Amino acid sequence: MSPAYKRILLKLSGEALRSETLDIDPAVVRQVASEIKSVRDDGVEIGIVIGGGNIFRGFSASARGMDRVTADHMGMLATVINSLALQDFLEREGVQTRVMSAVRLDAMAEPFIRRRAIRHLEKGRVVIFAAGTGNPYFTTDSAAALRAIEICASAVLKATKVDGVYDSDPVENKDAAKYQSITYAEVLQKQLKVMDATAVTLCRENRLPIIVFRLLDRGNLKRVVFGEKLGTIVQGDSHG
Repeated sequence: MSPAYKRILLKLSGEALRSETLDIDPAVVRQVASEIKSVRDDGVEIGIVIGGGNIFRGFSASARGMDRVTADHMGMLATVINSLALQDFLEREGVQTRVMSAVRLDAMAEPFIRRRAIRHLEKGRVVIFAAGTGNPYFTTDSAAALRAIEICASAVLKATKVDGVYDSDPVENKDAAKYQSITYAEVLQKQLKVMDATAVTLCRENRLPIIVFRLLDRGNLKRVVFGEKLGTIVQGDSHG
């Protein structure tokens, strides 16, 4: 059986790497790395974008009075910290990994160059895209959509702590209904918290499906990559 998606862009939140006691929990990062390795070993080409919210949120800081551009630059650096942590654990698993940064950090990461990134993927290396888009006012969701389009990914896989997209917050509302699939237009119209509007619009314009699923259930990433109906898929077709 071959994977349904040959090249993916995996979007991780910074929160995916933390635990109740640690902003970056080695045990959690090790599990994430193991899940990624299992898919890479099946021949899937993997690009990754990680948020920085476990360390610093630029938008939240600007709301508390910090200059927005400065705060966003600090948020970009937080994503670099997370990217280096994940690279370390992937390479401990024997997975060749490259961190490519949207801002110049030559001692720690390669600069993002599209053709070089694609070549790394073709050679079986996992590529982690750090520092967002390199521009303030853009989220790592937007960076994930942008990089996915640039590397010609088959899908954006949005890994979260919940098992899909709901019509309301399932933590606060036990009667929240889960969507198996939903259109880009409905996500935007209903202001569902899948990815930000810029990211969803980019994916819609480029017909790039978004699959939202729970990462830390062992084997979920592989099940999604092999086409199992897991989580919620956002695409242009009518929802079910």
